[in-house]
Amino acid sequence: MPITSQHVTGLVVGLGVAAAGFYLYKKNQKEVDAWLESQGIHFPGTSASDAGSMTLEELVRQKERLEDLIAEREAAAEQKPLTRKAGPEKRQAGPAPA
Repeated sequence: MPITSQHVTGLVVGLGVAAAGFYLYKKNQKEVDAWLESQGIHFPGTSASDAGSMTLEELVRQKERLEDLIAEREAAAEQKPLTRKAGPEKRQAGPAPA
């Protein structure tokens, strides 16, 4: 099926609508993100980056998440030496060849 002028027109219109939507979102990003948060939709990276402006609930949630990550990393670090493959034993020192 060859590409026709209708395909090109559809592509251009689609790109224009997407660009307009992105522009409007960026222009009203705080309001849109707040509305999404109130609907229960949480995106990583959209929360307040300044800890001073976070609510107590957000700070506690962040603290618990960090504690979980720390515990996972510590557990992984403890298991890493235990899961090494058993390699050849070290050679015992014997008489040196002459």
